[in-house]
Amino acid sequence: MPAIVILGAQWGDEGKGKATDLLATTDTIDYVVRTSGGHNAGHTIVVNGEKYATHLLPSGILTPGATSVIANGVVVSPEALFRELDGLIARGVDVANLVVSANAHVITSYHVEIDKVTERFLGKNQIGTTGRGIGPTYADKINRIGIRIADLFDESILRQKVEAALDLRNQVLAKVYNRRAIEVESVVEELTSYAERLQPMVVDTSLLLNQALDRGETVLFEGAQATMLDVDHGTYPFVTSSNPVAGGVCVGGGVGPTRIDRVIGVIKAYTTRVGAGPFPTELFDEDGENLQRIGGEIGVSTGRTRRCGWYDSVIARYSTRVNGLTDYFLTKLDVLDSWERIPVCVAYEVDGQRVEEMPMTQTEFHHAKPVYEFFDGWGTDISGCRSFEDLPKNAQVYVKALEELSGTRIWGVGVGPGREQTIVVHPD
Repeated sequence: MPAIVILGAQWGDEGKGKATDLLATTDTIDYVVRTSGGHNAGHTIVVNGEKYATHLLPSGILTPGATSVIANGVVVSPEALFRELDGLIARGVDVANLVVSANAHVITSYHVEIDKVTERFLGKNQIGTTGRGIGPTYADKINRIGIRIADLFDESILRQKVEAALDLRNQVLAKVYNRRAIEVESVVEELTSYAERLQPMVVDTSLLLNQALDRGETVLFEGAQATMLDVDHGTYPFVTSSNPVAGGVCVGGGVGPTRIDRVIGVIKAYTTRVGAGPFPTELFDEDGENLQRIGGEIGVSTGRTRRCGWYDSVIARYSTRVNGLTDYFLTKLDVLDSWERIPVCVAYEVDGQRVEEMPMTQTEFHHAKPVYEFFDGWGTDISGCRSFEDLPKNAQVYVKALEELSGTRIWGVGVGPGREQTIVVHPD
């Protein structure tokens, strides 16, 4: 399987880092690639009892021998990149095998400023942005006034591009938000200060990855955010600014669709989301509080408490469809150990009608009410289980039911945060 995609099948925070780490340690993975998003992502990996959090860096940075790639579809804050690298170096992690695309766009100080003031200006209509400049950077990319990594190594071109961008951005800051204009020189000075350290990492990542695939090496494309946050296929406008679905991997990584062999969706045994937007199975009772507490549902990147709800198989089927999933990796099954009965959303009720597929319009999705089926709990600690047969019978029934409801096989199950706390259901 030379080209594998791992992506989120809900609203993010599903445990993509654990799935990536599992593949990278059970198989020979030569490259681990990020293809979209920025340091608004958050992946948690537990290795030998130690917890690591990655944001901009691929989770493969913790896998010895694998090359970590930040590809062209990612937006890069050099300051955040070096802060994250330095944190890992201080913990003894070897980060020498990191490469960055020359075509990746750069998050600047004015993107962060625009992001924060715009969100405040929206008031009650806020979308829940992280305020890290991701959206404005992608907007400049589409408006063709963006700064790319390669521009940092030519000060003359960099200055011209910063001037062009600030001609527009300063008008908005001053006349709309009553903010002080940002000086061109201060931005150029900051960005060029990163160039010397960054330059040895910069390569043509599209060429690098295609050559690796030509040699038969294994490339793992690691998703950030998730399907329901995709700017085209998610719960717009409460979405991210890129395409974290499987199709976005080809654009963001510079590889053709015929290169992809396997697409794994990561999904929790329940559902969470961070920020604003519709969430049909959201709980506002003791069950929701217990899912949040037991699951440790605090955003890795944002520190925000995650909204919690039951498993939504309508969303799972939708993710299977739009991503062409070949497998699911089910995480956090152990969080449900103490429930006597576990509801699963099998359909929605919209205006009195039962709907088993994703509603077509935003209005319909906002009004969707979950239709539940109930499964018996198992009432015992499963964190020590290491095979599917080790799981209590009711836990096996639950997993098999989710597999049938979700439209593709469940390849693996997570029963705890540790690297070893994983069950492979369908060995390849």
